[in-house]
Amino acid sequence: MSKEIYKQQDELAKFIERHTGRDGFHETAIPGLSFIRHSSVTGPIYGVQNPSLCIVAQGMKETLLAQDRFRYGPADYLVASVDLPITGEVTEASADIPYLCFKLEFTQSQILHVLSDSEIRVSLKQNAKRAMFVSQTESFMLEAVYRLVRLLDYPKDIPVLAPLFIKEILYRVLQGQHGISLEQTAIEGNSASRIRDVIEEITSNYDKSFRVEELAEIANMSVASLHRHFKEVTAMSPIQFQKQLRLQEARRMLLSESTDVTDTALRVGYESASQFSREYSRMFGFPPREDIRRLRGKYDQRIKV
Repeated sequence: MSKEIYKQQDELAKFIERHTGRDGFHETAIPGLSFIRHSSVTGPIYGVQNPSLCIVAQGMKETLLAQDRFRYGPADYLVASVDLPITGEVTEASADIPYLCFKLEFTQSQILHVLSDSEIRVSLKQNAKRAMFVSQTESFMLEAVYRLVRLLDYPKDIPVLAPLFIKEILYRVLQGQHGISLEQTAIEGNSASRIRDVIEEITSNYDKSFRVEELAEIANMSVASLHRHFKEVTAMSPIQFQKQLRLQEARRMLLSESTDVTDTALRVGYESASQFSREYSRMFGFPPREDIRRLRGKYDQRIKV
């Protein structure tokens, strides 16, 4: 890491620290922008990574997409170009040097606006790329990022300047080594954008059964082609993708609502509670009831501390 980038990362870390002060997820007054802080390493954190750019200003994190492992810290940034069920884990953090992250969510429309106003050449014939990647952070991007976050100290400027700075940040991503992965999901007509349509269908109806032939029709592909392109984009099959969505939502329900295991299994689309429990244990390491008791115990312990 160059001295210039090190200095920029340090300034970004200090700014995030000033605007958070405590652990957790912090939304900001800038639409789509949030900060994340952890003062200790974490166990696996399950969730759906929406289209977003994450820059670690301090600390280190690993994100698991199926069997793909992405490790990134202050020298890197991570991008997800579609909704993806992932497992994240903060691997370097302490009370003195907390994990600090900048997260900027974006839409396909924003990507299209950047492409339409730039000279980036778009190809519809490229094979689908993985919808998650890590790239090296460059000074130009960090300059735009810092200009964006500083608007939090000048809220009257946010409506006018934030869209401009966000556009510049996305332009830098598109110009980067893996920018084509982001470009593909925004441009209609190529295989990646058609897989995006299938992902949206599964995500909106994760609790319903589907036939693979129906998904292939949405993508205007053969079943074999759908499987190949879907796995290339997401690192998993459509069935595996749906299963992860179901189990993550089930865990959220069990933790936040007064519902039993059987009822939860039915609500997320399982016909068999025993199958649900087996797959839940395989994904989270514990049967549903034990897992929720364990999570609540950790939460209660943090409250006492």
